[in-house]
Amino acid sequence: MSSPGGPRARYQPGVAEGRDVVITLDEKGSPRTEVAGDKSTAAQCYKFTKTDPDSVHVQVEPTAPAQETPPPAYNDTIDTEDAPSRRTKCCGGPSMSTRVLRVFKEHKKPILISFGSLLLIGFIVFLGFAIDYYLKYGLVPDGCKNLIGLVSITGAVLFLLAYYCISRFCGDDIYEHCLKHCFTVMGNIWVKRVFYVLCLIGLILWIALDTARNTQNLISGAGLIVMVIFLYIFSKHPDHVKWRPVLWGLALQFIFGLLILRTQVGFDVFRFMGEKFQSFIEYADVGSKFVFGEKYTDHFFAFKVLPIIVFFSSVMSVLYYIGVMQVVIVKMAWLLQRTMETSSPESINAAGNIFVGQTDAPLLIRPLIKNMTKSELHAVMTGGFATIAGSVLGAYIAFGVPPTHLLTASVMSAPAALAVSKLFYPETEETMRLDDNVELGKGDERNVIEAVAQGSQIAISLVANIAVNLISFLALLAFFNGILSWVGCMVGYEILSFEIICSYVFMPLAFMMGVEWKDCRLVAELIGIKTFLNEFVAYEALAKIINNRVTGADGVTMTVRSEVIATYALCGFSNIGAIGVQIGGIGALAPERRGDIADMALRALVAGSIACFMTASLAGMLYQEPAAMIMAATNATLNATLNATANPNATVLPTVFTFLTSPNP
Repeated sequence: MSSPGGPRARYQPGVAEGRDVVITLDEKGSPRTEVAGDKSTAAQCYKFTKTDPDSVHVQVEPTAPAQETPPPAYNDTIDTEDAPSRRTKCCGGPSMSTRVLRVFKEHKKPILISFGSLLLIGFIVFLGFAIDYYLKYGLVPDGCKNLIGLVSITGAVLFLLAYYCISRFCGDDIYEHCLKHCFTVMGNIWVKRVFYVLCLIGLILWIALDTARNTQNLISGAGLIVMVIFLYIFSKHPDHVKWRPVLWGLALQFIFGLLILRTQVGFDVFRFMGEKFQSFIEYADVGSKFVFGEKYTDHFFAFKVLPIIVFFSSVMSVLYYIGVMQVVIVKMAWLLQRTMETSSPESINAAGNIFVGQTDAPLLIRPLIKNMTKSELHAVMTGGFATIAGSVLGAYIAFGVPPTHLLTASVMSAPAALAVSKLFYPETEETMRLDDNVELGKGDERNVIEAVAQGSQIAISLVANIAVNLISFLALLAFFNGILSWVGCMVGYEILSFEIICSYVFMPLAFMMGVEWKDCRLVAELIGIKTFLNEFVAYEALAKIINNRVTGADGVTMTVRSEVIATYALCGFSNIGAIGVQIGGIGALAPERRGDIADMALRALVAGSIACFMTASLAGMLYQEPAAMIMAATNATLNATLNATANPNATVLPTVFTFLTSPNP
């Protein structure tokens, strides 16, 4: 029996019905058929299956005599990847690709080690040339920054590799001989109480010493306490509040803020990350220029800001495809889970909210949403309201908002959202245990190119949603302001508007967060715009205020401290329109929970807003003026004092006040 593709298995008597005929290759590369059975059949229907790569199994079925046997018919379900190589082997030997694949599988480990060694040697050589170049041209600022970045990345990679090797090969021994005893001692109730008391005493002493230099920070701390009391009073189940997740959430938020805002190393690291992130998103301008022309910046928002969302969405899709985001999210979730004792799903969702949006993070825990408790579901929704997506982060930076504080707010809001949620809607049901592991799978993309295309396609709906919402919201705001102006005109107050109403309603809240009183109306107005419209409009208005201060242009301005607090307060999706987004997005993942989601939507919105305000209060408590501004203010004070000494009729306060409130100190 033969076919156009070459010789096939010949008729073999005595083959068992329904058994396999095994075709192997002899020393000369010719096919050899080995059969077993007790009934006379013919090898007519060949069905290739994934088995031993050195053989092909052929399904045997009864047929007519050998002389009437038709050519072999191949099943349409043949594996398209393996079938060509299988047929080639039946027709005279394996193909070159099959031989290469076989060699790679047999020697996979040494090949990978050799390839990795070559890459390592090449990187060491490159690093040596970079250091040599820096020593020769060390005065070049860009070269210095590039070298520092390269060394920092190298150090981070080496640290992660060392951690991976130690945890994999020595992790169990280290835990058994060192950490297990430490954890046992720390688990003692009296040790915990002593630790908490010492931390509380240290925090009180630190606040007392710190606010002695800047009493404005004390107002932010008091505002934080007022918000916690408010959440407890209006809690869903005040008697069931567990204070560990609340206190640990605030502690993690405080630690992140302290490392970033008060230590030079932490601030420099996040400033470096912010600068690199800003440079990174500027690559989107290449695509914008090609599509929209050289004058694409004439339509700044449509052709400059929105394409950044498309670009960043594609990058995030690639990071998910290669598995980087899964590792980062799992490690962040582990930290939240171990410290706050929250369940696996809500911890993973909170960590995911740092990088993705309010409807994307729940996709990480999609199979678990239908079985989550109401408190866990509330935590998922609160995390979405209290954070922003990484894709729109680049758009806010393009407006002119400081990237360092945006990145800091994104990190600090994750534990704050969990803490606020567990205080505002305590857990009363049984949740997943701490040791329940949730695997984060990869996407369905088959390669990097498809991942890029998928990310771009996802961004289409996001960009369209942002654009149409801005058009409708701004138009409705203008219409509403027109009505208010018409009403105010009747009583001689033509300037009445939505912004003015919000500026008075939210003034106490802005003051509690630590905003200077003269800036409270501006910050309150921004909070109102963010709550009733969206954060996009609010950040655009904040960027104009910042630009007025930096450039000295005509227009409203406020101090740097107020700008920083406003940046943290606006960093979240907590607005009225986002309620519909969450009900539709999360409800589609678990239709049976849509009723619970709708019932808790308003409460979750309030919790998400307060989480943003608590982050802003903590930032106000930790914020310090830059050293250059403090030195300049000190010099101005000394000069004014000397002038007052020389001229008794002069006064010191106006000079200092003029300096501190100047747009360009």
